[in-house]
Amino acid sequence: MLDTHESVVADLERRSLLRSGALLAMAASPLAALAAAGTGEGVSFADGPRPLVKYPGKRPLIRVHTRPPHLETPFAVFNEGPITANDAFFVRYHLANIPLAVDLATYRLSVKGKVATPLSLSLAELKALGEPIDVVAVNQCSGNSRGYALPRVFGAQLANGAMGNARWTGVPLRRVLEKAGVGAGAAQVTFNGLDTPVLPATPDFRKALDMEHAMSGEPMLAWAMNGEPLPMLNGYPVKLIVPGYFGTYWVKHLSEIEVLDHPFEGHDAAFMTTAYRVPDNDCQCVAPGTAAAKTRPISTLPVRSFITSVMNGGVLPAGRTVELKGIAFDAGAGIKTVEVSVDGGRQWREATLGKDLGRFSFREWRVPVSFAQKGKAVLMVRAVNQKGEGQPATPDWNPAGYRRHAIESTAITIA
Repeated sequence: MLDTHESVVADLERRSLLRSGALLAMAASPLAALAAAGTGEGVSFADGPRPLVKYPGKRPLIRVHTRPPHLETPFAVFNEGPITANDAFFVRYHLANIPLAVDLATYRLSVKGKVATPLSLSLAELKALGEPIDVVAVNQCSGNSRGYALPRVFGAQLANGAMGNARWTGVPLRRVLEKAGVGAGAAQVTFNGLDTPVLPATPDFRKALDMEHAMSGEPMLAWAMNGEPLPMLNGYPVKLIVPGYFGTYWVKHLSEIEVLDHPFEGHDAAFMTTAYRVPDNDCQCVAPGTAAAKTRPISTLPVRSFITSVMNGGVLPAGRTVELKGIAFDAGAGIKTVEVSVDGGRQWREATLGKDLGRFSFREWRVPVSFAQKGKAVLMVRAVNQKGEGQPATPDWNPAGYRRHAIESTAITIA
């Protein structure tokens, strides 16, 4: 028998996915799910306009792929506040066999490998391990903004909407590992979810964390998002949250944790050893069009900032004061300053930071501006974190289009 939330999952109007296979029907006939034609996201993609589509449990989001579902958040959503609503949160899968429902009566999270006591935890047992904690943290896809890379690179051509910020509720990963008893010599912890490959030759999607990181108290196992059970498309019933790290580590529908006494390698380590890697140097970049001599796994988020109150091609009035606002974030050092330019970078003024929701969260900022003359203008924003790390004036380039964090420009008209 399904629990209360699981029965809600089957309701198209209130939860994520129908066990009748509505998601697969949408994937097979994407035109039927089309809610609007272009998105106006400010980038021209080679495969043409990206339509808005309506998946169960989501407002219309930008369709990147259909199988598996890959949905981007329209950028205007980020002007609604520092917390991204569950129904607007982006969706990213790697494997096409995704769960359409999870029966909590049979769901178990296994903990195995180099542990004293292997575990098989129900969701209720996981929740009973101690008082839950809340962490507000940004989940950003490694390829967010890839569509702006010049020269262009292979991969999903994303604008800036493959990110979101939510309040996650769960237990620290450390608590689960302590319950199992980590064995001597443990080196890494791997994570697997309920999504599976279609073909045997396709590697399963598994990720690994070093033991020190896993036991640090920062990674957590979350069952709630913004005060509600996780949406199915965002990892119900349990999701690995790795604050400050790119979303590739945030394993959805978490079903298996394994403690290893050696580095994770082999067929199922492909998403660690061959994918999601960046040049192994300080800027994690190479000259455009070249390959890196050596790479390492992508890891923490760089400093980023965006203007959210006006988009590229927008119009602001001349002769009166208006308020610009936006967001900034980093890997957890915390945002120290945000500066805004209204003249293409010649002069900069400091913005006022909004409420601090935690060091891993979006930080809102605001600044009043005015324009004496009509015409064209270029707005820019840059941020610096508490470590003194900032944003490059021009985008760093790497062959996968990962980790863009350059100073953003917004071209507008003053009328």
